[in-house]
Amino acid sequence: MAQTIMVVDDEPHLVDLLTSILEQNDYNVIDAGNGREAINKAREFMPDLILLDVMLPGMDGFETLKDLRLVTNAPVIMLTVQASEADRVRGLELGADDYIAKPFSHRELISRVKAALRRASMAPTVSNDGLIKIDDRLSFDQDKREVIVEGHSVKLRPTEFRLLTQLVKNGGRLLTHEALLTRVWGREYRDDTQLLRLYVTYLRQKIEPDPAHPRYILNERGLGYRFLDFNEHR
Repeated sequence: MAQTIMVVDDEPHLVDLLTSILEQNDYNVIDAGNGREAINKAREFMPDLILLDVMLPGMDGFETLKDLRLVTNAPVIMLTVQASEADRVRGLELGADDYIAKPFSHRELISRVKAALRRASMAPTVSNDGLIKIDDRLSFDQDKREVIVEGHSVKLRPTEFRLLTQLVKNGGRLLTHEALLTRVWGREYRDDTQLLRLYVTYLRQKIEPDPAHPRYILNERGLGYRFLDFNEHR
């Protein structure tokens, strides 16, 4: 069954172009010309993915994204002419999954769409006892609050557990410094990037085969951290 993608943009020629590209790749397409229409159609059609332009009339893309996250968990890819670092961080914090800067190639668009849909459709493998298998070397036990590294149990401190939980549950997705600090420590710590770096170091020492060259917890310089997209490596 074909997946449905909603295109949210007020430029008819771009909507037509995106629709053509997506339909050629066997996706169903619906469109919305503004934020309010996008929210209503998200409720009605429950799209599998949303392409959302930042520059919209009335409610801009960020406001629209904030409200969309109240009605759908579908991955959202932001479309923007200038993907500044500040805009990327803001969008990621509001729940965007990716950014595509205009102009973009047909191949890049489809590649990003497929990757976002894959991450959304493939939930972590969780056994009845709460065990998530990352790969043949590493597993994460939610119930026991420990990791299994090469068959050996490694206990996690409470803060390490909370941090790793956020990273693993968002495997493949960039989490900003502020988002991680807020979720793990609380909003009053949102600017304490040194604290976050310290605990990332602790986790890397416990789970990485070579902490100096991490395989699992990957740094996005100036933005945040991304855990290995383990669905891609199965």
